[in-house]
Amino acid sequence: MMENLHRVVITGLGAITPIGNTVDDYFSGMKSGRNGVGPITLFDASEHACRFAAEVKNLDPTGFLEPKESKRWDRFSKFGVIAAKQALSDSGLKINESNASRVGIMIGSGVGGLLTMETQAQVLNAKGPGRVSPFTVPMMIPNMATGLAAIALGAKGPSSAVATACAAGSNAIGDSFRLLQLGKADVMVCGGAEASITPLGVAGFSSAKALSFRNDDPTTASRPFDAKRDGFVIGEGSGILILETLEHAKNRDASIYGEIIGYGTTCDAHHITSPSPGGTGGAEAMKQALLDAKINPDCVDYINAHGTSTPANDSNETSAIKTALGQRSKEIPISSTKSMTGHLLGGSGGIEAVACALSLRYGLIPPTINYANPDPACDLDYVPNTARENKLDVVLSNSFGFGGHNVCLAFRQLL
Repeated sequence: MMENLHRVVITGLGAITPIGNTVDDYFSGMKSGRNGVGPITLFDASEHACRFAAEVKNLDPTGFLEPKESKRWDRFSKFGVIAAKQALSDSGLKINESNASRVGIMIGSGVGGLLTMETQAQVLNAKGPGRVSPFTVPMMIPNMATGLAAIALGAKGPSSAVATACAAGSNAIGDSFRLLQLGKADVMVCGGAEASITPLGVAGFSSAKALSFRNDDPTTASRPFDAKRDGFVIGEGSGILILETLEHAKNRDASIYGEIIGYGTTCDAHHITSPSPGGTGGAEAMKQALLDAKINPDCVDYINAHGTSTPANDSNETSAIKTALGQRSKEIPISSTKSMTGHLLGGSGGIEAVACALSLRYGLIPPTINYANPDPACDLDYVPNTARENKLDVVLSNSFGFGGHNVCLAFRQLL
């Protein structure tokens, strides 16, 4: 039975990120080490302990959303739908009645419509229940990026949303990969979307001591694997991939970025926020992905790390990589694009999978910027500060989330 699984390839990409609102701009930003972090402008953060974030900037929805849609949709859904439309356009796929039932959507989100929840709670408290918007629930629920993307694209196949915190985008891609392998769809539009730079989102993560508080120098605050890291920088945006079975992509002469070959997913079953000691759950996810892909550690050319810039994640992820890849871990370039984009929570796996696809196509390893102080607990090659050009055949992408969720995706050049 396993021999009859369909191969799955990437044929389209979409990206709304703090360093660029198109795939080309995002790639240009990664190549140059562009920094997407700055003072918060989405609300008055003057009383907050953390006053900076990685915001999406100058996003023009013209041509993607109608003005009425922009008013009635939460920000995370807008990001997801725009990125999905970008990806579909990039793929060249046309969805119509003849194929709609074989095209599915799966967009993960850790939080969903947090801004809607906050603003409508304020309306309830200030003006009473009769003034709460009738769009509150459909704007707020985390599956709505998936639902609105399905409506916008006319996709009638398997439709779902994943809410595994910061692993949500990668779980959505991995689960879509499985559906395609099994022949349950021909095409999946998948990834993650998030927009949690809100007063409650920032205050909540601040109270949990998860964020950086480097208010005097926010542009250097996201510093994964650096000894002076003090927390993550919250970001927002969306990354979407078009996945297809290889047969379907070849039948329509689609351009192919690469192939997904492995998916590992585990749970630490340890703590609501802290990773298991030594990153054991993450290591097991990586081992599963390698086994699923039928490759050994010697095949891996690059790892896009979860790399949040928190003290606990980066040292534990380093341990996980060593456990999963053994001696090979010392030779593999590892970088965290969160150093540039901040941490998009449920959207991070989406934009990082896009980064992996671009790395395969263009032979580029993005840098870990703001790296200045080596940490004895993080002693691998983190591609400090400058991108590298190098032919890549196999890359891995790690995503870990609150609740102990771990995901590893394996990609390779199409053979």
